[in-house]
Amino acid sequence: MSEKLYVTSTNAHKFIHSILTGNGVPSDHASIISDCLVQADLRGVDTHGTNRIPSYMERIRQGVLVAGITPALTQITPVVAQVDGRNGFGFVAAQTGMARAIEMAREFGIGFVSVKHSNHFGMSAWVVQQALDAGMMSLVFTNSSPALPVWGGREKLMGVSPLACGAPAGKQRPFILDMAPSIAARGKIYKAARRGEKIPADWALDGEGNPTEDPNRALDGVMLPMGGPKGSALAVMMDVFSGVLSGSAFAGHVTNPYDPSKPADVGHFLVAIKPDLFMGLEEFKERMDYLYQRVVRSEKMAGVDRIYYPGEIEQITHEERLKTGIPYVQAEVDALNREADKVGAEHIVISCP
Repeated sequence: MSEKLYVTSTNAHKFIHSILTGNGVPSDHASIISDCLVQADLRGVDTHGTNRIPSYMERIRQGVLVAGITPALTQITPVVAQVDGRNGFGFVAAQTGMARAIEMAREFGIGFVSVKHSNHFGMSAWVVQQALDAGMMSLVFTNSSPALPVWGGREKLMGVSPLACGAPAGKQRPFILDMAPSIAARGKIYKAARRGEKIPADWALDGEGNPTEDPNRALDGVMLPMGGPKGSALAVMMDVFSGVLSGSAFAGHVTNPYDPSKPADVGHFLVAIKPDLFMGLEEFKERMDYLYQRVVRSEKMAGVDRIYYPGEIEQITHEERLKTGIPYVQAEVDALNREADKVGAEHIVISCP
């Protein structure tokens, strides 16, 4: 394992913001994107954090991601809206969409937003957190480039498209679910390749259809769905709600975020729900607190020291990394600093853990 280099969240945010603005991203948009990437790093979702910057910047340089575009919002009904991402950053399109969903939910109890012509928006949990910060429940769907076969198939067709949702609580941690329909997120394979590490043999197949521990061979093959046909069906569901419904690419036609040859045309589906529709807010929060206690205090199976609530490990990691900093390896720091050099920005500041 390579030695870890630590960066504070403040320094990471400043660094990302400078790279983005240096590539023509407006400052307010750069703040949104920086926040989202740093939040992913803090939660331990390193696959969707700062290390995505080189691939995003390459897409800008190749003209397949528009750096300075503002999403267009159209109101369809009192509780339904659509955002046209206009091939700009998915973070900005999703933030715009969830903000509108929250506004509708405050007035009508629920808000639906479909997002079309977008791009990769990083970790889905940050969109869930946006709703939680507003006191809302949420559903967050997106589709993505092909990486999974449908059950019984062998070609890349469905994306490793995350299913995410959340609900606020009272005194306990909120419920945050953010999971891919594959055994492991594809970003973990990119991370292993970047760091020269092996992957578990049950994550993916190589180009010949054989299990592999080599992340580079895995990227030439296919990811494996969790639960066999169940994971495959969830991936299809993400395509229905995010791609077919929105008017974006679907059925294997979303472009990989690491492929700078053409626009990604990603679709998202966002829902905000007011949690006190059927009871008082305090009663709802008390019920969520009770659910948390029942989950984490349930009887443990042999060999288990602690039961975690969905999203709890990431929240604990967030608290720890705010203190210790975000860990990178030298190869990652070098790649990020090369991006800084291209726009005359300062190198990322390394600190001690």
